[in-house]
Amino acid sequence: MFKRWLKHKEKMAEVLTAQTAERAAQYAAHTERLEQRVRVLERIVTDKGADLADEIERLRDDRPVN
Repeated sequence: MFKRWLKHKEKMAEVLTAQTAERAAQYAAHTERLEQRVRVLERIVTDKGADLADEIERLRDDRPVN
């Protein structure tokens, strides 16, 4: 009986680990997208010769569809 319980606990730990890894990967991808957008915004703000309206429209077009 103890072996069955222990095997169940091990399986549950494996599932939890896999779920946690998947969430971490999703958060990392989301963070990367946000960092890319911030870099673009920083470039727009600091580049006085940029056509601001075009850059903003380009950002809107690059948004991922969720």
